[in-house]
Amino acid sequence: MTQSTAAWTPQDALVAMMVATSVSDEAMKTLELLTIERIVNNLPVFASYDIDRIKTISQTVFDLFEEEDGLDALFGLVRTALPEKLHETAYALCCDIAASDGRLREEELRFLQETRYELNLGRLQTAAIERGARARHMIL
Repeated sequence: MTQSTAAWTPQDALVAMMVATSVSDEAMKTLELLTIERIVNNLPVFASYDIDRIKTISQTVFDLFEEEDGLDALFGLVRTALPEKLHETAYALCCDIAASDGRLREEELRFLQETRYELNLGRLQTAAIERGARARHMIL
């Protein structure tokens, strides 16, 4: 285990999930990066978060995605660091990142599906979260 993954905080896990959503389609878009930055700067769960950790966590996600079982490793790290009460929050943040550029790609949809499974979230919970993300990112 590397130093960057040895002691993830719950906030690190949330950032990792947002970054993973962004890179799930192998293209991290500027709008997605700006959305991650806005979320970290504005949500109460990140009030005491050291924003400088975003780069380290992002690099860890990139490195994990290069490994054969990297996605499984990522979810293992997230489940270890993230209390169950923040599983819905993690999924909501993933949905916001996926919806932020106005287009859901197949890879992002698969990542969201895997996230629902790995975080043990129910169909009704996730449908409500997805609808909220869709509503927040609607364009004219």
